[in-house]
Amino acid sequence: MIAIRSIVAATDLSAPARRAVERAAMLAKRAAAPLALVQAVSGSALDELRRWLDGSGDVQHSIVEDARLRLHELATAVAARHAIDVVDRTTTGRSVEEIARVADERDADLIVTGTLGAGLLRHHLIGSTAERVVKKSARPVLMVRQSVHESYRRVLVPLDFSAWSAPSLDIGVAVAPDAHFTLVHCIEIPFEGRLRLAGVDDAVVERCRSVARADAERQMAQLAARAGLAREQWTAVTPTGVDPWLAVVRLEQEHDCDLVVIGKHGRNAVEELLLGSTTNRVIAEGESDVLVSARRDPQ
Repeated sequence: MIAIRSIVAATDLSAPARRAVERAAMLAKRAAAPLALVQAVSGSALDELRRWLDGSGDVQHSIVEDARLRLHELATAVAARHAIDVVDRTTTGRSVEEIARVADERDADLIVTGTLGAGLLRHHLIGSTAERVVKKSARPVLMVRQSVHESYRRVLVPLDFSAWSAPSLDIGVAVAPDAHFTLVHCIEIPFEGRLRLAGVDDAVVERCRSVARADAERQMAQLAARAGLAREQWTAVTPTGVDPWLAVVRLEQEHDCDLVVIGKHGRNAVEELLLGSTTNRVIAEGESDVLVSARRDPQ
């Protein structure tokens, strides 16, 4: 079981970021964990402004102080509203590096950040600060895009039984302990197309699919028990004949899920600095919040 002992929320004081702060505060209260709000004032932008103003540091200082004051006011308001411990950190530099650095300093169990919402602009999420934080940090990152009204109630967790599966379910349970979980594994028969071209009987292919489904359900039950989920808390879904990312997005909508939990990479990921293709597409195409887990390798 994962315990959330420290949370860091990144903010630029925009509306999406304020939703992330509110979600982070709700989680911090539930976990009795301290919350740190961090914003990074762009160092390159300040350097450019200084060049335009012939090296004057007064304006730069005023900008940073104004940002620090606004963040402190937000932290004070959040602490009072939720009755939690909140600290605020305003830094200068590259936002992704600063967020990751503060999270490391505080040994955060969770980073919370805002994203662009679903709709016409959702494809701009890829390459955004949120997605770059996921790449940069080895810690779980919760990407918030929905308005915050209540605790998470319906959570979708894709499982491919790679090294990311157990940590994904564990952090999902830690973030949403009272939710109902839909566990998803897409059934894929190796060389199914070639089997059909070779004239293998459909009944044989279907028998292979049934065996694969039974094995997947057994592994999902083991993961659910390991994560501490009661049997009535989870449902297994094993779609076939569809790309995993598309199955996840469809099921997210069909089950009205408010959170999807997924690993950075899947079974076939080979590049540590790139998100796996399924994760990338789920982040870009889905409408719920997305929690990207961190893999915990055996000690």
